[in-house]
Amino acid sequence: MDNIREILEKLLNNEIKIKEAERILKSNYIKNVEEFAQLDLFRQTRTGIPEVIFAQNKNSELLLNILHSYLEENKFVIISRFTEKQLLLIKEKYEHDKSYNTDINEIGRIIVIREKDFEFKKNKGIVGIITAGTSDIPVAEESKVITKVMGCQIISSYDIGIAGLHRIFKPLSHMIEMNVDVIIVCAGMEGTLPGLVAALVDVPVIGVPISSGYGFGEKGQGALITMLQSCSPGLVVVNIDNGFGAGASASLIANRIRKDL
Repeated sequence: MDNIREILEKLLNNEIKIKEAERILKSNYIKNVEEFAQLDLFRQTRTGIPEVIFAQNKNSELLLNILHSYLEENKFVIISRFTEKQLLLIKEKYEHDKSYNTDINEIGRIIVIREKDFEFKKNKGIVGIITAGTSDIPVAEESKVITKVMGCQIISSYDIGIAGLHRIFKPLSHMIEMNVDVIIVCAGMEGTLPGLVAALVDVPVIGVPISSGYGFGEKGQGALITMLQSCSPGLVVVNIDNGFGAGASASLIANRIRKDL
């Protein structure tokens, strides 16, 4: 699906008629799939954020039908939080199909399937991604894929948490030198790192609490409470393990900042 600018450019270049442009812009572009799912094909045009198919808890056959239906109308599809069974079926159907490129990030449990000749538009936004520990990397990788799809340049550094506080300064200095627009910080356990980063930089920081730790904090509640109670201004927080939300929000901020540069 074209974005609004592309639709208007096609109209100006006489590639489409005004009635067709009006129809595209007014339509909801909601497509039913076997009465169980509704695909919001117009979401990226409307919000700047692509539709992502959340695979968790979906019947594998239904998931494949959703992917097929989406690709009939769109040049790419994104699938997150897939199971091993779903991954095998997706590989079997799309990995050897010469019409598509299938980019699988098994660590982040996220897949991008796109037409062979399709490339994502590159914007000027720059996003930093940091993890406190290696247990936080899967969620960070989910953020990275979404941020890349939304056209941002990514600078990442993993496993630099406060247990070895000296590790944070070099990668953080590099991000500031590269003029990042926003920094995503993923942290489990007690979740201190995002507040620390926010206290050191002059750009927005998005904290992502991770469901790792011991006892009460095991499901990410400890990290979430710490981030919400942080006294560092400039820190905003998404839900536990919400790498998609962090990546989408960071990209919107970065792309908006760089829009007219």
